[in-house]
Amino acid sequence: MEDKELIEVARKYREFSYSPYSKFKVGAAVLTKQGHVYGGCNIENSSYPVTNCAERTAIFKAVSEGEKEFAALAVIADTEGPCSPCGACRQVMGEFHINKIIMANLHGAVKVVTLEELLPYAFSSKDL
Repeated sequence: MEDKELIEVARKYREFSYSPYSKFKVGAAVLTKQGHVYGGCNIENSSYPVTNCAERTAIFKAVSEGEKEFAALAVIADTEGPCSPCGACRQVMGEFHINKIIMANLHGAVKVVTLEELLPYAFSSKDL
């Protein structure tokens, strides 16, 4: 799957965002090494700490379906530049070794980075 196609899946899932408090809609799509795609959106809660990001929603959906090997993840939002994942999402990407992260915005800006670039000192099983 091309990066552009994965971004379009993320864009579609952005529309499902439940963001009544921030009004900040985010969509994500994760591509498995087997070629399956799982999408997610951010889901807010009036108790802000229990809000879930789009990236983690997509990853958790995939894992809940038995997927654990990933090729790439795309994330998109209405931001000035490409949308960058938060620290919690970066750590979850690290847990599942998602090495290609495609950050995009609604205006066509795209930046592709590796997990190492995004989170150079990730906490891992080696740290336990």
